Amino acid sequence: MTTLLLARHGLTALTGPVLAGRTPGVHLSEAGRAQAAALAGRIAGVRLDAIVSSPLERCQETAQAVAEGRGMTVQTDDRFVECGYGAWTGRPLKELAKEPLWQVVQAHPSAATFPEGEALTEMQHRAVAAVREWNQLLGEKGVYLACSHGDVIKAIVADALGLHLDHFQRITADPGALTVIRYAPLRPFVLRLNDMGELQLPEDSEEKDGGEKLSGSDAAVGGGPGTT
Repeated sequence: MTTLLLARHGLTALTGPVLAGRTPGVHLSEAGRAQAAALAGRIAGVRLDAIVSSPLERCQETAQAVAEGRGMTVQTDDRFVECGYGAWTGRPLKELAKEPLWQVVQAHPSAATFPEGEALTEMQHRAVAAVREWNQLLGEKGVYLACSHGDVIKAIVADALGLHLDHFQRITADPGALTVIRYAPLRPFVLRLNDMGELQLPEDSEEKDGGEKLSGSDAAVGGGPGTT
């Protein structure tokens, strides 16, 4: 079962008031660098077979904080890049909230295409395709970290939970937070969501479901054995 650690980049000067999108040159703030260092510490005991990142600076810097001390190289995958917000890029969120499209993004995101930009469905498709490819490349024992952006992470989590994209706004991905998904043969399991604690991964269980090995956090009935 391949295990994916999804990390959102740390804070920047634009995080919150402005839709930074794919604006170049947006680096981690001092608080963001502290978040990246804290993330590296929280997963220091977890084996990683690969560290993958969006090409944008704030993700590269967050991923590099994890790579330092491990002797690993950050690999860039453009499919983990921020959603293409097009003409919305760089505009204040208070201003964007007055746009008619804003309500579509909030209530019916599967119908939203940003002006001169990307559809949210397109963003989800390429991000999930990237996850599937990395899962196959690293194999069932693979463990890897992908550093990406809030909407991208939420879209990947929605797919893992079997949720329609129209529900992805119910998911939160805070700066510096970690989400962990284990991809079993039958279905994914979300082990952590928007987590800020130290990470210890549960061992694979020998339980079977339909002839296929499942995560240690799952059981067909009874809620599962847990991790202790």
